[in-house]
Amino acid sequence: MKKDLLVLLAILLLAALLLSGTEFQTVEEYYLTHIDDIKPDSKTVFLSIRCDTVLENTENLDPALRREELLPEDGVILAETEYVLREGDTVYGLLDRVARYNRIQLEYKGTDESPFGSVYIEGIHYLYEYSCGPLSGWVYKVNGVFPNCGCSEYELQDGDVVEWVYTCDLGRDVGCARTEQNNLPSGKREEEGGAKP
Repeated sequence: MKKDLLVLLAILLLAALLLSGTEFQTVEEYYLTHIDDIKPDSKTVFLSIRCDTVLENTENLDPALRREELLPEDGVILAETEYVLREGDTVYGLLDRVARYNRIQLEYKGTDESPFGSVYIEGIHYLYEYSCGPLSGWVYKVNGVFPNCGCSEYELQDGDVVEWVYTCDLGRDVGCARTEQNNLPSGKREEEGGAKP
């Protein structure tokens, strides 16, 4: 009897520990991660998500994705929008927060799964790498420059403009010609000793 009581107590204690460390959210709570209100003294950044190049390459697009609700007719998944810059925000952190808030599907590989040591964006709005040909996938630029680092390594600053663009030609069709001129090593900016754009 005493042994059964101890086992029951141990099970209840374990259940209490598991429940206390678990955050339960409804679907709405998960997606509606609070987007901070912009105040006059707020530091802000801008984000847009576009897939214009897919419209020019629909013959290569996976037939299952040729639906209006998945492929915007103007190529704009998210128009440029201003968001509050939080301390330590990275390009990935901002994208994740904005995608949840706007209910935009996002899939990625974490740093432990990626050979690059950074978060790797596999798909946004059901467009994945290789969805529109063997050289297609998502790339990003900050202030018009394609950084030479992963999106979870690039720390944002006040006023930065982040653009996520879908490429169908390994970046060449969106202006990403990988040269010394337009890559900032390790996410460094020009004023921090990075290459000049």
